[in-house]
Amino acid sequence: MKKRGFALPALVAFAIALPFAAAAQNGKSFTYPTTRKVDHVDTYHGTKVPDPYRWLEDDRSADTAAWVEAQNKVTFAYLETIPYRARIRERLAKLYDYPKIGAPSRRGEYYYFSKNDGLQNQSVIYRQKGLDGAAEVFLDPNKFSEDGTVRLGSYRLSKDARYAAYAISRGGSDWQEYFVMDAASKKPLPDHLTWIKVSSIAWQGDGFYYSRYDAPEKGKELSSKNENHKVYFHRAGAPQSEDRLVYEDPARPQRFHGVSTTEDERFAILNISERGSGKKGNALYYRDSKAGDAKWQPLIPEIGDSTFGVIENVGDRFLVRTNHKAPNGRIILIDPKNPGEANWKEILPEKPEPLQGSGTAGGKLFVTYLKDVTTRAYVYSLDGKPENEIELPGPGSAGGFGGWADDKFVFYSFTSFNYPPTIFRYDIATRKSTFFRAPEIPDFKAADYETKQVFYTSKDGTRVPMFVTHKKGLKLDGNNPALLYGYGGFNITTSPGFNSLRLALLEQGFVYASANMRGGGEYGEKWHEAGTRLKKQNVFDDFIAAAEWLIANKYTSPAKLAVQGGSNGGLLVGAVINQRPELFGAAIPQVGVMDMLRFHKFTIGWNWIPDYGSSDNPEEFKALYAYSPIHNVKAGVKYPPTLITTADHDDRVVPAHSFKYAAIMQEKASRDNPVLIRIDTKSGHGASNTAKQLDQTADIYAFLIHNLGVTPKYEGLAAR
Repeated sequence: MKKRGFALPALVAFAIALPFAAAAQNGKSFTYPTTRKVDHVDTYHGTKVPDPYRWLEDDRSADTAAWVEAQNKVTFAYLETIPYRARIRERLAKLYDYPKIGAPSRRGEYYYFSKNDGLQNQSVIYRQKGLDGAAEVFLDPNKFSEDGTVRLGSYRLSKDARYAAYAISRGGSDWQEYFVMDAASKKPLPDHLTWIKVSSIAWQGDGFYYSRYDAPEKGKELSSKNENHKVYFHRAGAPQSEDRLVYEDPARPQRFHGVSTTEDERFAILNISERGSGKKGNALYYRDSKAGDAKWQPLIPEIGDSTFGVIENVGDRFLVRTNHKAPNGRIILIDPKNPGEANWKEILPEKPEPLQGSGTAGGKLFVTYLKDVTTRAYVYSLDGKPENEIELPGPGSAGGFGGWADDKFVFYSFTSFNYPPTIFRYDIATRKSTFFRAPEIPDFKAADYETKQVFYTSKDGTRVPMFVTHKKGLKLDGNNPALLYGYGGFNITTSPGFNSLRLALLEQGFVYASANMRGGGEYGEKWHEAGTRLKKQNVFDDFIAAAEWLIANKYTSPAKLAVQGGSNGGLLVGAVINQRPELFGAAIPQVGVMDMLRFHKFTIGWNWIPDYGSSDNPEEFKALYAYSPIHNVKAGVKYPPTLITTADHDDRVVPAHSFKYAAIMQEKASRDNPVLIRIDTKSGHGASNTAKQLDQTADIYAFLIHNLGVTPKYEGLAAR
């Protein structure tokens, strides 16, 4: 728990070509299922664009299901020929088998926290009286389904701790269902709310606000466009049919509407955004229960390109975080009775470093900034007077710091590539941090590895940071296998962080590099802007320059260098291997946005227009068409060995992106290297449980080790 922060089968559409060649290195070429092509052409602003695999967009058709089955048959047949694949899975399970415990959060006399004993499919929520009380199971998501693919999303307790509302998702889908339980007895109430997406649980008295869509057309639940987001108020114990509609805007169906409440539950805050129009900002409205507001009152009435978020109320006024006239962010105080900009009071002015996080606890304002991608944490009075900096263990990522007005201390976590997530307790009165809890990772010794931050120059001269991690004693002879990871989009910072599964590569001599390209949030809104829309090519140039730096500095060589990215990062990988196929020895594009001309046609893809632009715009169409992965695969080119991953329940980046990309790559790429697609079931944009996460990671690592020519060593594992 966190405080608010924020039919009958159709004819088979292909024939399987047998036998499948498992090793092109032995002089054989790869063969794949033959995918049917259709004569479909779209015209964009006078340009005709063929889309021969349009039929794969129907993820519920019998033809597509048969195609998926055939592709998986080929992919898993290939993976099963890798002799050490099972050993990698075994090693990953050992590295992941340790207790993972989240930071405690208080509600009433209880502290709540999550814990996974090691290999549980889902983490369990526990509670205890005080920090020294005996822990008891409060909510066990492993009991939601037999196969562990039903996940717990957010959960919130009412202010009086009488009720707990929680969200679940099935098979990795973004669709959520809400349930309510009696917190004291832990008994479920009859509440069951459905078709919820992009929503919070905002308690006010004996009920809460939430956001939902109308039920989608049957059979198209995971692909149809989501429009007309509505806000409802639900009372605990009542059926959803009795929920009160409190806000909708059917005239503008591509708006998001979400409500949060302040700690004292006096104010309800309505946040409205319209990213489908290309606007990056939002509007804010409020209701004051003390004043008996029946209508939403304007705070920030217009949507532009500036973002605003209420941190908390200070009496009758709001502490608001914004990037208005401050690309790196600042904090202001707004009087809702006089909300005009001329009346704003600046609490924390913009700094050279981007504002990362903000929250209140114990009557203080906690703020984090990013300095060259690493966290700095500070404490201020609520009127902006500086009090102290919280000393962190070193360069890395810190988060948490949230709490309630009467808290005497707060918890925060710290991690880096070589530093497992560790929880600290910060005492507000003494201004001191003390160690609270850290995991014990099997076979991990921090002293065996090293991480350093480097800066390299991109194509246009931009200085870009990158973290490089490897075992100590690495020889810079160009012969090391390496994995370069990136994201570069949506103002998201690729922060330094620990992953025990990554050790399975590092202990095999891999170099792991994480590049912080433009498009992310590493240096504020200007850095983000420089990697969006007509400037998206900057992101690909930054990633290519990172690869070239690793090669030039003898960390690796093209034949030994792999690239990986997911979602927007999957787009990144698809684009760069199209543009520079000779630069990489393997590629892992995961759940990628691969059709840049049609992404906005599915689920909430229209939400990405502020970053990507839209093919409906003539100028943006040209830019998108120039790098769209499925439109820039060239016939006969030797692309690196490629393993594409997606899942049947991904309703964020629908699997059609990866299906069409795999089909075009298998059609056009030379047969020298494999191009395979791994399609998971009952999973979504991310793995739906621990077992699936370990299975997928084992297959990716086996593919990388095999195709980069690494001879693996597995100490302590039985020979096979």
